[in-house]
Amino acid sequence: MKHALFAVLGAIAVLTAAPIAIAVPAYAVDDIEGADAPDLTAVKAKIEAKDYKGALADLRDLAQDTQQADVYNLLGFTLRKTGDYQTSLTYYTKALELQPDHKAAHEYLGELYVETGDMAKANEQLASLQKLCPSGCEQLSDLKQAIDTKVTK
Repeated sequence: MKHALFAVLGAIAVLTAAPIAIAVPAYAVDDIEGADAPDLTAVKAKIEAKDYKGALADLRDLAQDTQQADVYNLLGFTLRKTGDYQTSLTYYTKALELQPDHKAAHEYLGELYVETGDMAKANEQLASLQKLCPSGCEQLSDLKQAIDTKVTK
């Protein structure tokens, strides 16, 4: 009886959180620290408006001035959205070299693998997120949903 109650509560939590996760624009920034952290407000606005060319120009300028995982992650995201998967992979890798526990980079790298059909590598990123988020997190939920959607197509 107790397990059934937890199962129902868990299902309700997942079903109510899923629409929220889908509606949130994708431009995750993971824990930028320090006073020298770049202001990504304008970049995020361009990404949200799907102005990937403008966002790329800004991000490339930022990447020359700073070594921030968030900048490289957003470069990877923006390039992935333009279909440049190979260069996107390079930037996700750089983001994870700088910050191995960068949840958004794991999520987006996993989504790149989903989009390119490499489900084994997508699941590796899912496993990394499960370790980083043992109690769950938005990035874990989003990547799991992307994998589940690809599998059911």
